[in-house]
Amino acid sequence: MTTLYDFSAQRADGAQQALSAYEGKVLLLVNTASECGYTRQYAGLQELQDYFADQGFAVLGFPCNQFGGQEPGGEREILAFCRARFGVSFPLFSKLEVNGDGAHPLWRWLTQADSDRPHPIKWNFTKFLVDGRGRVVKRYEPAVEPHELVDDIKALLGR
Repeated sequence: MTTLYDFSAQRADGAQQALSAYEGKVLLLVNTASECGYTRQYAGLQELQDYFADQGFAVLGFPCNQFGGQEPGGEREILAFCRARFGVSFPLFSKLEVNGDGAHPLWRWLTQADSDRPHPIKWNFTKFLVDGRGRVVKRYEPAVEPHELVDDIKALLGR
């Protein structure tokens, strides 16, 4: 069975990151954009990171420019914006595609793109909650605010 730990992705700093490094942690994977109406969710994502980080939780941000061209900058610009505007300290990865032929293999897996019932990403700030065994537990559409995930995260952390 495929899990999150079977994938790797390039971090915004250019380093390749094996996602197996997060084994045992509860994760929230989010496709992000700096010029989206949901961009303010970076603040809530950082709050989740701050609150739960010492309990085995991490947010992973994956910038994407596929929706309305709302992530036009390069990695340095994205990092600088997220840090300066929202104090983001959680890992940000290199810009990637989440849908279509050019979709990153991780996002093809998350959206079941290669299955009989694919669930493509509809917009920026779609979120996937992954348990400590690397399995997707729940998907949240963009309008779901980060604070609405607290109970689900607590449940996976055993709190």
